[in-house]
Amino acid sequence: MKFSYSPHHLSPSEKILHRCLEILPGAVSWGILAGMVFLSVTRPLTAAALIIAFDLYWILRLFYMNIFLALSYARLSWKNRISWETRLRDIKDPTQALRRLDGTPAGPLEKFFLRSYRKELLEFKNSNPPEFEDIYHLVIFPVAGESRSIVEAGLRSLKDGSFPAKRMLVMLAVEERSQEPVKSAMEQLGREYKDFFLDLIVTFHPDGVPGEARVKGANAAFAARRAAAFLTEKQIPFEHVIMSCFDADTVASPDYFLCLAYTFIITPQRNQASYQPIPVYQNNIWEAPAFARVLDIGSSFFQLIEATNPDRLVTFSSHSMSFKALVAVDYWPVDMISDDSAIFWKAYIHFDGRYRVVPMATTLSMDITEASTWRKTFINVYKQKRRWAWGVENFPLVIRAFLASSNIPFSQKLQHGFKLLEGHVSWATWSFLLTFIGWLPTIFASREFTHSVLYYTAPRVTTAIFSLATIGLLNCVILSLLLLPKNPKKNTVLRRISHAIQWLLLPGIMVFLSGLPALDAQTRLMLGKRMEFWVTAKDRKKETGD
Repeated sequence: MKFSYSPHHLSPSEKILHRCLEILPGAVSWGILAGMVFLSVTRPLTAAALIIAFDLYWILRLFYMNIFLALSYARLSWKNRISWETRLRDIKDPTQALRRLDGTPAGPLEKFFLRSYRKELLEFKNSNPPEFEDIYHLVIFPVAGESRSIVEAGLRSLKDGSFPAKRMLVMLAVEERSQEPVKSAMEQLGREYKDFFLDLIVTFHPDGVPGEARVKGANAAFAARRAAAFLTEKQIPFEHVIMSCFDADTVASPDYFLCLAYTFIITPQRNQASYQPIPVYQNNIWEAPAFARVLDIGSSFFQLIEATNPDRLVTFSSHSMSFKALVAVDYWPVDMISDDSAIFWKAYIHFDGRYRVVPMATTLSMDITEASTWRKTFINVYKQKRRWAWGVENFPLVIRAFLASSNIPFSQKLQHGFKLLEGHVSWATWSFLLTFIGWLPTIFASREFTHSVLYYTAPRVTTAIFSLATIGLLNCVILSLLLLPKNPKKNTVLRRISHAIQWLLLPGIMVFLSGLPALDAQTRLMLGKRMEFWVTAKDRKKETGD
């Protein structure tokens, strides 16, 4: 269907509908929080019953998430041991590979993953994929104010990786409004690294283009159009090109692009899919403050959980997609902040629901937000999470598109629409309900309520639920320690213990650096106060890119 994925240039009736849908997420979140406070004061018995029901739902969901977090981590650990060169050789002769697998000794967990691999090979035998030698990578690094060392670390990871660098086109997409030292540094990097790749092109996205906002998507789209002209000139088919849009601080593991190429080749309808790795924030993990570490490790855990349900997965942060699909949907929206999720929804709507995200059991490493002081770091983290939460701006666009489309199945509309709303409302309310509001019925209890069984039961049930939640917290602590990279200095036992203890900060972190930024973003959208794109400051105490 033809749908303009933009909040601007709407007809009068579309404006009214769009405005109502902008108000809805914030109104629901504030309604839940204010409603529970009101009930706690006026109807503490009803409020206590609702809090207990919510706590039970929350603990069940916590156990559910922890189970899938552990499974996803096991899958990630197993795939980290895979030789992608071998996998790429296997798909040249799937029959021979299947015979070899039949004689491979394996434990119970390996047998489970090998069954999945056998299924991939059986399905692949009946497809008509491109050859690995025909695959090219286009990698776009949007740059606004990042230093040379941060960007260069990503370029080195591409140059030194297992995928042939001569089949990689790299774009350093620099904002024209960037300071002169930044632009000069990117031009210098372009000259130094150009010969390692198919080409390295530095573009300067002009400021103040009519119809564009100051957002990363506009910069990335400008660079992608330049890349399209280059690929056309070189007669490289777009359907053989995998586009990756990376944050400027993204560092790829040596086998990342081999894994991505393999995943692309074996995926049916590969040109109608995005490819989502697990983002891990490890580039400066040993220098960042504890509250910033816990929050970003939590973001990685969330993506690990989401990867177990690809039918509901949406692109996040650094990700990849078919360049053919990107061109077909006319690139990223140029007037929206949430470019990473917006490009998925734009493609999903363009292809009438026949578009999906393929999870990849591999990681990309990025920076934890850090500044020169803890106070500045706290402010930067808050602004970054508020920008992430501004993804709620997709909700009115997606629902308007669903209402206008007769080609997307109703079940998909219901599933995606509900998840989009529920996800943002949960983000803005859960932490407040669990840490503050859940105790209000006891505080405001009347004498009649204080003599009821529920008065004595409610806090005890809540305490028991939080005790059970420590099991889930322990799982998070263990996995966070397993995900830690090697410390460039001495990795003492005491240092690892401190990384475990930092999880005790989680309740406060979830309120002030997750729930509050999300509620802030929804309130701004509800009141029509639009945000501008805020570039996350990359200020390390010690540069780790050298």
